[in-house]
Order: sequence, then C-alpha cells, then structure tokens
Amino acid sequence: MRSFPLDRKKFKAQTAAEAADHRAYYQNLTWQQRLKVANYLNSVAFNYPENNPPRLDRTKFMARGRD
Repeated sequence: MRSFPLDRKKFKAQTAAEAADHRAYYQNLTWQQRLKVANYLNSVAFNYPENNPPRLDRTKFMARGRD
C-alpha cells in the first residue's frame, strides 16, 4: 500500500468544527480522484493491498427467483 506523506507546511490553527469539515477539499477533486481516495480508504479499513481487493466468495450466497 502507498502511504501519503504528511505535509507539515499545510497546517493551520482551526477549531474542531473547521477541522472536521472536509467537504470543501473533496468537492475540488475530480470524480476519478475521489474514487482513488475511496479505494485507498477501503484498502486500509479492510486490510488488503490497494489495487488487489479480495474476490467475493460466491459459494456463500444463493440467488433465488421471486415466486
């Protein structure tokens, strides 16, 4: 997995509410960039390599028609 370096020059003093508001940053990204961020966060959360997600075990599920 890639690690993103911490840019210490980007720090600014702010309140907790301002620090929790990430919407403005992510709105400026393209949908492709946001998808890459989501892929990275999922890989960290579920502990798998970033570009190699686990395959779905299809033997655990069964599809039925509606009667």
